[in-house]
Amino acid sequence: MLGGAEGGARVGSGGLELPPGDEGHEGNSTDVPPGTVSLARPMDTGSIGPELDWGADAWREVRTRAQRAGRAYIWLNLVEQRLRAVVAAVLRPVYEPVHGEDWVVAAAGPAGQEWVQRAVAVREVSRRKGYLLDPADDNVLSFLTLPQLRELMVQHWPCFEPYFDERRDVELALDELEVTRNVVSRNRALSEAVLNQAERASARLLEILGTAGDVPSARRLPVDAVEDLVGDRYADVVAVHPDRVRLLRQFPAEDIFGGARRVDAVGIGLSLLVQNFSGRRLVRLAESGCRVRLLFLNPASSAVKRRERELGIRRGELSRAVEMNILHMRRVRSRLRDPGAFEIQVYDETPRFTAYLVDGDGSDGIAVVQSYLRRARGMETPVLVLRNGGNVVKPGEVDESGLFPTYREEFELAWADSRPVS
Repeated sequence: MLGGAEGGARVGSGGLELPPGDEGHEGNSTDVPPGTVSLARPMDTGSIGPELDWGADAWREVRTRAQRAGRAYIWLNLVEQRLRAVVAAVLRPVYEPVHGEDWVVAAAGPAGQEWVQRAVAVREVSRRKGYLLDPADDNVLSFLTLPQLRELMVQHWPCFEPYFDERRDVELALDELEVTRNVVSRNRALSEAVLNQAERASARLLEILGTAGDVPSARRLPVDAVEDLVGDRYADVVAVHPDRVRLLRQFPAEDIFGGARRVDAVGIGLSLLVQNFSGRRLVRLAESGCRVRLLFLNPASSAVKRRERELGIRRGELSRAVEMNILHMRRVRSRLRDPGAFEIQVYDETPRFTAYLVDGDGSDGIAVVQSYLRRARGMETPVLVLRNGGNVVKPGEVDESGLFPTYREEFELAWADSRPVS
């Protein structure tokens, strides 16, 4: 009976009698007739279910995971593409003349029949569904994973041996990458330590596989995988460090100045060079043909006194430090057979920045630049590392819109207005 006058009951779709919705017949009422189904009253929508919002900490963690996974993916992608090209270059001429398009299946042999057939099946599905966007990827080799490419190398190592010195080096590098590959492929958390290990292993493996990079300055400052792909978004800035201490941890003075053919430096006391690169090393560097031009702030100038007031230090403290650095460089110059290759000059203008331009006259130049802040010493100010040539993907072209040419021009102008130290 529907809508009975006495009980106000209703019959549900299952044939059971439902209680009325008035206050006297709530789901927990003892007056509910037998055989009825109790319905709970709706809850406040503000308290239904778990909390779905992410706070600032959760978003920060997610972004950190994504950034690490993104860097790792770029490295793994580069390694996989390079390894695929190496395998094709070595094994295709051996198997393709006999087996044609099935040369990868033949190269895998009975031991790899299972995984190569799986790759064939995935290729066919990708064909049907339109997932093959580039015709160059319409081959079985493009569907092999990193471990499977490694397996092809191991099975046919005699074919690869003439091109690589040590098989163990290749396998160790690939072993180190396997943890990262597994984590990234499943979108799990990647620790910073594992990411750093993967980047080192990838760089080493790419070098072993013959792709050390065609950027001239890569000898002094290796090209990072991310820089190689998106470096042109940031002009020619390849690194930013909060202070000089962190710079020297990752980019020691020996890596900056060692083997240079030209060093141009301008600043107040040039402590990055004077105090972190020994006089003996400077002598050897100059004797090997490196030309050095050092431009110090005149320790007797009024600009030094103003800088001392800015830093809140005792009068004469900065001027004495600069004078000691100049005297040290004069001693280095006095030990050279050609003192003219080691020039020291001073300027009297307000110091605006310090810059160390290494091989700045060529496409392989590196620059370390710091701006002067009112209350911070040079050791404490942020550091920019610049690579001459701008877009590293086209190392033969010099991008004059970058920062490197700007600081090089500023150095030349300051040098022209300065005077030599005897």
